[in-house]
Amino acid sequence: MLRVAAVAVVEDGRLLLVSKRAAPDVFYLPGGKPEAGESAEECVRREVREELGADLASLEFDHTIHAPAALEGVPMAMDVFRAELVGTPSAAAEIAAIAWHRPGDPLPGRLAPAIEALYASAPVWMRS
Repeated sequence: MLRVAAVAVVEDGRLLLVSKRAAPDVFYLPGGKPEAGESAEECVRREVREELGADLASLEFDHTIHAPAALEGVPMAMDVFRAELVGTPSAAAEIAAIAWHRPGDPLPGRLAPAIEALYASAPVWMRS
């Protein structure tokens, strides 16, 4: 099973999503695969710095989502952390685009299966 770590940043009821150059029409939470010896928390902090040029002011584990990986098509477990950003995110590294998305709003692409599962779980913090 593929294991990844991702961060959910919500501002004004909108979730921060990213698309990658490898699949610019698919939107994900920022994050990725932990490197050898790296914790999920360390992975999320590193990925946010590399992909968005920002840091995290807070980081709190929320839950794990099980869904197929959008590109690999294999079972995936995604550890989701809630966080607040320090700085303004901008697309860097393999990121093609950034979107602030409210569930139900149009998106210039499609949601990765894990994001669909996240929205379906309707966490309380998504409604704020």
